[in-house]
Amino acid sequence: MAGASDKARFYLEQSVPELQELIQKKIFTKDEVSSIAKKRSGFEHKLNARGSIASDYARYAEYEMNLDALRRTRAKRLGIKTTSYNGQRRIFFVLDRATRKFHGDTALWMLYLSFARKQKANKKVAQIITSMLRLQPTNPDLWLYAANYAWEERADVTEARGYMQRGLRFCSNSKGLWSEYLKLEMIYIAKISARRRILGLNSNSLQRVSIQDDEGFGQDPITLPPTISEEIGSEFTLAESIHPMMTVGSDTSTQALAGAIPIAIFDAAMKKFPEDPKFGAQLFDCVAAFHEIGCTKRILQHMVHFLMIATSTDAAILKCFIHEPLVGVTAASTLLPQALAEVVDRFQLAMQNINSSKGSITQIETRETVSRHTILWIATYLEYPELDPDIRTVLSAMLKTAWGHYSQGLELRITTSSDETITLLNTLRLHGFKDLVQPGVKSALKLWPDEPRLLALRNEVTTLDPTQ
Repeated sequence: MAGASDKARFYLEQSVPELQELIQKKIFTKDEVSSIAKKRSGFEHKLNARGSIASDYARYAEYEMNLDALRRTRAKRLGIKTTSYNGQRRIFFVLDRATRKFHGDTALWMLYLSFARKQKANKKVAQIITSMLRLQPTNPDLWLYAANYAWEERADVTEARGYMQRGLRFCSNSKGLWSEYLKLEMIYIAKISARRRILGLNSNSLQRVSIQDDEGFGQDPITLPPTISEEIGSEFTLAESIHPMMTVGSDTSTQALAGAIPIAIFDAAMKKFPEDPKFGAQLFDCVAAFHEIGCTKRILQHMVHFLMIATSTDAAILKCFIHEPLVGVTAASTLLPQALAEVVDRFQLAMQNINSSKGSITQIETRETVSRHTILWIATYLEYPELDPDIRTVLSAMLKTAWGHYSQGLELRITTSSDETITLLNTLRLHGFKDLVQPGVKSALKLWPDEPRLLALRNEVTTLDPTQ
C-alpha cells in the first residue's frame, strides 16, 4: 500500500501541467506558482496522513475555491477566455474525497452541494444528492434538502414527491418530514387551482387541456403516494396517475383537486403518531395557511373530525375545532355571521367537554389555553374598523366569556405564564376592555407581585380612571 507521501506526490504531480500553463499565460508568476505548490503539498500531506479530520478537507476546498476565483479574475482582466485546466474539477475532486472518507459529516455534504449549485453543475448536484442519501438515509433533513432542490430549482414536483416518499420510508418518525410533505402537496394543488382559475375552468367543464410551460409542470401527474396508500389502505387510493389538467369531470381529477392526497397524508401521519394531538394541530395549521384553495375547507373538516374522535378534551385539538369555521373568512366577508354563529356554538361545546373531563387542574389549564387562543383571534377581528356593529357586539361578548374562563386560573393561582397573561391584558386594554383589565391586573399581581410590566400596566389603567 502506498504511503502518505507517495499519495501526496501523486496528486501533486497531476497538477504540474496546470501550474505550467498558468505561468505560460502569465496568470500567475513563478513565485506565486511556487507558493501554490507549497500550499497544496502541505494540504495533501495532511490529508493523506493518519489523523486527518473533516475540517482539513474543508480548508483545502476553501483554499482551492479562493484560488480559482483569483484565477478567473486575472484571466478576465488579461483577456484570456479559457484555460486547459479548470479549477472546478480540482475542487470537486477534493470534496469528493472528503465525503467518501467522512460520509457522515453533513457539513461537508452541504459544502459540496453549495459549490456545485453555485457552479450550476446540475448533473453533479444530482450525483451528489444520490450519494448523500444513499450514505445517510436516516437523516430527514437531507431528504428535505433534496425535495426542496427538486421543487425550487428544478420545478419538478414528481421528483420532489419521490424524495419525500422515500424519506418517509427511512424516517417515518420525523414529524418535520410529514409536515413538509403535506405542505408540498398543498402548494402543488394551489398552483393547479390558480391555473384553472386563469383558464376559466370550473367543475362542469369537460374540456381537455394540456398545459406546458417553463416551470415544467405540464406533464407532472398527481399520483397518490404508494407509501401512503399502503399505510392507510384503499380508502383514498387513486388507481391511476392523475394529470392536473385532464378532463375535469373525471372522478380521479375530482378526488385529487378535492384534497384526497393531503387527507391521505394526514391520516397516515396520525396513524404513525396516534397519541400526539399537538402534531395533529400542527398539520391543521399547515393546511389552514392555504385557505384560498377550494379544497382546504374539506381537508380541515376531515382533520377536525378525525382529531375530535381521537380526543375531544385536548387544548390543541379544541383550538382547531373552534377556529376551523373561520379559516379564510375575513372581517369584511359576508360569510362571517354564519361562521361566527358556528364558532360560538363550538366554543360552548368545547367548554362543556373540558368541564366533563377528569382532573381539576388539567381542566383549568386546558380552559385557559383555549380561552387565550379565542381572545387573540377575536382581537384580530375587532381591529377591523368597518366591522358590523352587531358582529362586534357578539365578538365582544364572546371575548368577555373567554376572559372569564381564563381569569379562573388567575384567581386560583394556577396560571404559570406571566408573559401570556400580560399579552392578553395589553390586548384587552388596546380594545377598550378596561373593566376586564383592572381586576385582571389585580389577580395577576398576586401571582407576580414584582413583575414591572404588570406594575406599569396597573399605573396606566389607574391613570386612565382617576376614581381608582
